[in-house]
Amino acid sequence: MNKLKLACIALFAACGSTSFAGGIITNTNQNIIFLRNPARDAAIGIDGVYSNPAGVAFLGNGFHLSINMQNVHQTRTVTTAYGELFKFNVNNPASADNGYARKFKGVADAPIVPSVQAAYVKDDWTFQFGFAITGGGGKCEFANGLGSFEGVVAGIPASLIAAGINNSLAPMGTQLTGGYSMDPFMRGRQYYYGFTLGSSYKINNNLSVYGGLRMLYGTANYYGYVKNISLQQSAGGQLSMVGAPTFFESLAASLNQAAGMYEAAGLHEEAAKARAQAAQMTGYAQMTQDIELNCDQTGWGVAPIIGVDFKTGRLNLAAKYEFKTRMRLKNKSANSLSAENISMLDKYADGKKVAEDSPALLTVGAQYELLPSLRVMAGYHHYFDVDTKQYTKDMLGDTNEYLFGAEFDINKYIQVSAGAQRTSYDFNDEAMNDISYNVSSWSYGLGVGVNVTEKVKINAAWFQTLYDDYDKLQANGTMNISNSFTRTNRVIGLGVDIKL
Repeated sequence: MNKLKLACIALFAACGSTSFAGGIITNTNQNIIFLRNPARDAAIGIDGVYSNPAGVAFLGNGFHLSINMQNVHQTRTVTTAYGELFKFNVNNPASADNGYARKFKGVADAPIVPSVQAAYVKDDWTFQFGFAITGGGGKCEFANGLGSFEGVVAGIPASLIAAGINNSLAPMGTQLTGGYSMDPFMRGRQYYYGFTLGSSYKINNNLSVYGGLRMLYGTANYYGYVKNISLQQSAGGQLSMVGAPTFFESLAASLNQAAGMYEAAGLHEEAAKARAQAAQMTGYAQMTQDIELNCDQTGWGVAPIIGVDFKTGRLNLAAKYEFKTRMRLKNKSANSLSAENISMLDKYADGKKVAEDSPALLTVGAQYELLPSLRVMAGYHHYFDVDTKQYTKDMLGDTNEYLFGAEFDINKYIQVSAGAQRTSYDFNDEAMNDISYNVSSWSYGLGVGVNVTEKVKINAAWFQTLYDDYDKLQANGTMNISNSFTRTNRVIGLGVDIKL
């Protein structure tokens, strides 16, 4: 029954982990120019308010503004098999053709993800502001639940049959067949709004430094339920579905009645055994009740950012360090009583504070001008995920990213660029499950910039992420449980840069 509680958490937590490009809960795609070419860590431009804030000091005097809109579509797919148990789903039986495995797919869409970067440059000083969705960024829906939950529900009749329950049910004229059904649903929404204020100073024509603060405001909502868990029974050759709580409550009543008869006959050992079985059935009845969760979470945190940029000839070098942002999200919940009675769902209890730190991030980059019209660039990102409250070294290591790209001016009006990013997570088997997972990936972006006038530039881009597959096989008694994890991610964007 503890496994059934854990499976409920899987359903309620899976929607809380979405990101676009970057570390576990960090979105680095905060400007359309990043989508065109993600290796922007040493580039000098208005997008540097996020990617290279020290380099913004080398922009010309005046006010610089970038307004961006992105459209993001993500999927999370886990292919799960619990031995052959899923073939007993009476509404959607798995087949032997795919090893009795089933795909569980979550879809996350963010129709509009806005971001703004602004900077005022006056001689050696710049004053900068940025706004973006720095974590989360969409709604995620699992219309058919998750494999970890279905596996536990499927295991209830299977384990009872293996324990010989049908021998006890025979005098009642009924038998469990192993069939089951359920009605799961989950919808989650998570946004981390980031507001950045900072200033850079140009020490000389080659060197600039930056200092700033970022405030994160996090908001999330989780709504979901697990209803109508039912078992298939056979009576008189007729198949029917019976609600699991009703079935177990009826069985508990029969066992308690039998216990009373045993006691009346002086068979105290048999009576104690029947009462223990009745208590077990009552536990199953409680655990298979409908569960509903409706939880809002809000919280905020502040962290400093520092950066440096160095120019020499055709080469530009830059680095930035974002300190860890301590985040504690407070719950405001209206959950069902059955959910409140499950201790492992305490994370969503009303009034509770939940750790959701944003990890520290170190970025370094280089850009080299091969020709006046052609630039190549590379970057490296290191996310200090282990240092966050919600993760431990037993679950994962730090995340690393490697970026490279190129930018070419076709003429004074049109610019094209393209780049790639390798994101390497360090999860182990213990941390990989359908509650929360990430898989390493390659991302590719390309796009175009058009100078409409000397003061207005339009950027358009396409960005695609191709994720690795992560396969996990574990033994559970005589049964093997297999999971294959993967994701998809596609982003398109349009933005405008303005100089005043």
